[in-house]
Order: sequence, then structure tokens, then C-alpha cells
Amino acid sequence: MTWIRDRRVLRNGVYLVLTIMFAGIGTVFAIDAVYEPAARLLVVAVLVAIPVAIFLLAIFLTANGVTMWRREGHRPANLLSLLAGLGIIAFVLFSVAVQTLASPALETIRETLIAVLTYISFLFVCFLAYSFVYARIRASRKVDFIVVLGSGIRGTRVPPLLASRLDRAQLTWQRARTKGRTPLLITSGGQGPGEDIPESHAMAAYLVDHGVPADQVLREDRSTSTFENLTFSRAIMAELKPKYRCLIVTNNYHALRAAFTARKAKVNGQVLGSPTAAYFWPSATIREFIAVLADHKWINGIIISLIFLRGLGELVF
Repeated sequence: MTWIRDRRVLRNGVYLVLTIMFAGIGTVFAIDAVYEPAARLLVVAVLVAIPVAIFLLAIFLTANGVTMWRREGHRPANLLSLLAGLGIIAFVLFSVAVQTLASPALETIRETLIAVLTYISFLFVCFLAYSFVYARIRASRKVDFIVVLGSGIRGTRVPPLLASRLDRAQLTWQRARTKGRTPLLITSGGQGPGEDIPESHAMAAYLVDHGVPADQVLREDRSTSTFENLTFSRAIMAELKPKYRCLIVTNNYHALRAAFTARKAKVNGQVLGSPTAAYFWPSATIREFIAVLADHKWINGIIISLIFLRGLGELVF
């Protein structure tokens, strides 16, 4: 099984969702064999729930986007949930217009968009489902290192998002110590724009200020991305203990993609997520999903291109 070989692959999420779908279909057939009206009622309930869920999702994402706009500023990354919500509303209005105008060309465009959106939505559900499952997989506590990924500082100050990661890492480190284990903490992050010192130095100072002995914290201060965080941290760990095992700490919305990146960087470790403010989670999760799509740009690009080419063929011929 793929999950047994390596938990850090997206296809596990695809298998999970397909399993749930086939189990649901099997349940309907089983109920139908016993009592047909109940099976019909269940199917109708599902069909009614789908548009209701889409409507509620559009409202939620739009409202969340407004909250992000007010609290986090107008950077593009903070507007993703708002754009997603407005996009759903716009597509519904477009579908109504197509049905009203009864234009074959517009109908073909609508069907093509539905096919693309269905494909992307399926992948997003797989990503969400596996993110939920992965976050609840019990990682081994017998680790040699706990790596904390940086997420930006303000001058020399650790912001709340990064503090959440450091607090979770310290708690994990303390629990390991109470069981007689001695993992080392590694703070990972270089110096970026608007930062007076490397992130790892500010992170290490935060941990020391909160009671972690300075000799228990190692600093990786060259990285500028998650991949570099893990690659440079791997070099530190491998030098100290070639057959190391580690735990990587980041925020919960970033945990699954960090796990994918850890696999790519050949780091022997699983990822642990720390809490994130509820209002921040939707946009951050959408951003992570877009990044995962980009990581698999060739296969996704080919499939989406084929869908559009099929639609173009119907328009031309």
C-alpha cells in the first residue's frame, strides 16, 4: 500500500476520496436491495445537498475574504477566499444566463468550465480530506531532531503565526524529555526583506526566552524557502547523526504540503501542525492547494488542456 510505504504523497488522498465515494455508492445499493424508497430518498438528499453546500460555501468564502481583507491587508494571498467565493457566485450567474439565452456556443463553454472545475474540485477535496487525515496520524515520538520551519519575522520580533509553531515544538520537545529522550531543536529560516536578523536567530531566542536551554537549539540560517529549510536542516541532522529521525513543525494548513516537500528533499521525518487562527485558515489552505497544483503542473496542465481542446473542438465543429 502507498500509505504504508510513504504517507507523504497526494495520491493517498485520491485513494481515500475514491474509497469513500465507492463506499457511499455501495451503501446506496445495499439499502436499495433492502428497502428501495429509502435508497431513493438518500439519493435525492445528496442531490439537494450539493447545490445547498455550494451556495453556503460561496457565502462563507466571500465573508471570510472580507475578514481577511480587513485583518491581514490587501496582498493577493489574503484575497484568495474572497476571489473563490465571488468566482462561485459569478459562475452560477453565468450558468443562469446561458440557460436563459439558449446559446449552443455558450453552453459548450459552460460545459467545458464545469469539466475543469469538477477536476479541480475533486483534487481539492482529496487535498482537504488527506490534510484532515494526515494531521491526525500519530507521528513517532522517538525522534532525534525537531525542526521548526520559519514563516517570517517583523524586525526581530516573532509574530503570532510563527510563535504558534515554536510553542508546539517546545511542547513536543518537553514531552520527549519527560520520557527520557533528548531530541535537539532546529530553528530554520534565513534573513528576508524587512527582517533585521535571520528568522532562525529570532526563533532560537524565543525558545530560549521560554525556558529551552540554549545548547538544545541549533540554527539553520541560510534558507529562503520550505525546500531549502528542509534541505539545509537535513545536512545539519545528517552530520550529527546519519541515521536520524525528525519531526517537522509548521502550521496546520501548511503541514501536508510541507510533508510533500520533505519527501522531495529526502528528509526522514513526518510533519506536525500547530494551531492557526480560524479566519486565516481558508485563504491559507487555498494558497497551499494552488502550490500543490503548481508542483504537479505538467500532469494538471495536460489534463486541463485536453478538456479545453475538447471544448474548442465542439465550438469549431
